[in-house]
Amino acid sequence: MSETSKPLGRLQRVDVRETWQTEAGDFTPWLADEANISLLGETIGLELEVEAQEKSVGPFRADILCKDTASQTWVLIENQLEKTDHTHLGQLITYAAGLEVATIVWVATHIRNEHRAALDWLNEHTAEQFSFFGLEVELWRIGESAIAPKFNVVCQPNDWARSVSSAAKGTSDAGLSETQQLQLEYWSDLRDLMISADGAVRPTKAHPQGFIDFSLGKSGIWISAVVRMRDKGISVLLTIGTSESLAYFKLLEANRDEFDAKFGEALEWMERPGNKQKHVRISLHDADPQDRNDWPRQHAWIHDKVEKFHATFSAAAKALDSSEYIPDNDGTAA
Repeated sequence: MSETSKPLGRLQRVDVRETWQTEAGDFTPWLADEANISLLGETIGLELEVEAQEKSVGPFRADILCKDTASQTWVLIENQLEKTDHTHLGQLITYAAGLEVATIVWVATHIRNEHRAALDWLNEHTAEQFSFFGLEVELWRIGESAIAPKFNVVCQPNDWARSVSSAAKGTSDAGLSETQQLQLEYWSDLRDLMISADGAVRPTKAHPQGFIDFSLGKSGIWISAVVRMRDKGISVLLTIGTSESLAYFKLLEANRDEFDAKFGEALEWMERPGNKQKHVRISLHDADPQDRNDWPRQHAWIHDKVEKFHATFSAAAKALDSSEYIPDNDGTAA
C-alpha cells in the first residue's frame, strides 16, 4: 500500500455533556486542573496558576480565579456548558469590578454574536490594563481514540487597535518622557528578538519602565530584566515576592551551588533582610541602555540569561513548599 493510500482517521465532534454532566460539579473542576488550565493558557498566550475555585465576590461566586505568573495579575475565568447568556455577562463585569482582575476569560460551548460584540466593545473602551477573551470549548475524537478538548478564541484584545486609539486621544507615546520612550523601544526590540528566537520563555508586552517581567510558572516568583540608565548596566533576576518569600529563598539558597552550576555562572544571592522581595541576580556591567548600537548585544545577553534562569529554576520553583523551611534558632524573619 502506498503512502498516499493509507487510510486516515476522521475527526468526530463529541457532545460536551458526554464528558461533563454538570458545570459546577464536572466542568469547573476539570478546567481548574493544572494540565487543563495550562492548555487554556497556551490558547490565549498566558501562563496560569489556579488560586481559587468558586471565589466569593459579594453575594456571587466566580468559577475560577488564576494568577498570570508573568505579570502577577489576576485572571478570572467564567465557564458555561451552554450558550452564553446575559446573566453571565453581567456576572463577568461584576466580578471584574469586585476582584480588580486584569484579564477576564469567558468559556462556553457557543459565544453568541451579541456577547461577542459586547466583549469586543469592552476591549475597545476599557483601560488598557484590562483584557477580555471569549473562548468556545469543543470535544473531538478520532475513531475510538480518547476524547480531546479544544479551545477556540472567538474574541480577544486588539492591542494594535488600542494603541492607535490611544494615540488618537493623545494618551499614548506622545505623553511619554524621553526616558520612558527609550525604555518602551528597548523592551519592544527585546520582545521582537524573543518572538523570533522562539525560546521556552514567552515574551510579555513592552511598557515604558525600567524593567520587564517574565513568567516562571509559579505565582509570586518570576524573572525580571532591569536596565540601569545612570550607572550603565543591565541585570536579570529571579524575583521572589510573596508572603512566603523568606522561606522560598532559603529553600533555594540551600542548594545554591547546584543552581549556580546548572546556570553555568556564579549568581548573586540577595536575601535583602527587611524586604519582601528576595533576588537571585546576574549582571552585565558597562552596558549602556541608551546606546542603540549596542542593543543587539544587550538583548542577546538578556535573552540568554532569561532562558537560563527558566531552565535552572522553573521546576524547583513549582515544587517549593514553605512548610519545609525551618527558621534559624534566633527566629529571624523577613
